[in-house]
Amino acid sequence: MAYSLEDFAADCRKALQSDDGPGGREMVRQHLQRALRDETFLDTHLGPDVTKERDILYEDADSGFCICAHVYGEPKQGHPHDHGPTWAIYGQAAGETEMTDWRMISPPEGGQPGKVEKVRTYHLEPGDAHVYEAGDIHAPYRAAPTKLIRIEGQNTDNIERTPIEAV
Repeated sequence: MAYSLEDFAADCRKALQSDDGPGGREMVRQHLQRALRDETFLDTHLGPDVTKERDILYEDADSGFCICAHVYGEPKQGHPHDHGPTWAIYGQAAGETEMTDWRMISPPEGGQPGKVEKVRTYHLEPGDAHVYEAGDIHAPYRAAPTKLIRIEGQNTDNIERTPIEAV
């Protein structure tokens, strides 16, 4: 049976209600991996007619977590960023994302952005899902078209992120 958006959202909500810490986010990551293996789910939310770079598929009225579809039709270099006070879980559906983790070496001060340095680079391939806790700094690079599902602890359209600059 196909994994519907409604069932996926309900599973995520239940996981986060049972544990609002890393354990709950790990359960959400596992539910996301299930969605990434479901062809009907992927065809419905990331099919060939879907072209928006960011589409909020679901936003929980109580906790505020979001399920978003992302489609990148061209190569794209992301800059080092965090998700402000919230977490995010990236789930690779198609293509490959080269992700780089960064470490803060000098926090923002006096109107100047924080300075970060590279820690490691790895690849997210179809079916992979990775948790980024609040404050984790990362930067995606997509050399070709990619599609992903991202879960956000809060809608990142409405939050302030840490100003960051790579050294």
